[in-house]
Amino acid sequence: MEILLLGDSIRMYYQQKVIDLLGGGYHVSAPTENCRFAAYTLNSLRMWLPSFPKPDVIHWNNGLWDTAVLYQEDGCFTPLPEYIRSLERILRELQKTGARVIFATTTPCDPRKAALTTAMPPCHRNEDIRRYNEAAVELMRRERMEINDLYAVVNENIPAYVSEDMIHPTEEGKRVLAEAVVRKIREK
Repeated sequence: MEILLLGDSIRMYYQQKVIDLLGGGYHVSAPTENCRFAAYTLNSLRMWLPSFPKPDVIHWNNGLWDTAVLYQEDGCFTPLPEYIRSLERILRELQKTGARVIFATTTPCDPRKAALTTAMPPCHRNEDIRRYNEAAVELMRRERMEINDLYAVVNENIPAYVSEDMIHPTEEGKRVLAEAVVRKIREK
């Protein structure tokens, strides 16, 4: 079974564990680069999709870069309507593959560690991440897409699952994320 993983650096952190957990019978492909923000993914799909085997399952996320606050006066890097528009277009392109598409929500950050990173952009606020996740989930439900709620997985124990950089998973976080991704891929 051909699996395509798309997503930001969080995906890059758990990707190898997904490969290890899936084991034989599964071939996992992914861009070697960070998929960054949704508009970047949309633009890059035209190059990425032809370079991978035809996927049976696509597990996909965008959102962490989109919700980053680079300049306080601007708010989130990608305005919410633009984010949703890009997700709609990405979904359209992913559906053209004929693969089963699973959208994963954006993981939370550790607000207790925010003081370590907010002096120098970007910073992330869980209230923004939740708001963008809610809008993305609404879109995916409307389109009858599967959702893997990785926000809920990490939110169960943020101190154990989010590293000192406030954003990326710890070893334990990588494990629980990979297990959630593998469970979802194996459903059906």
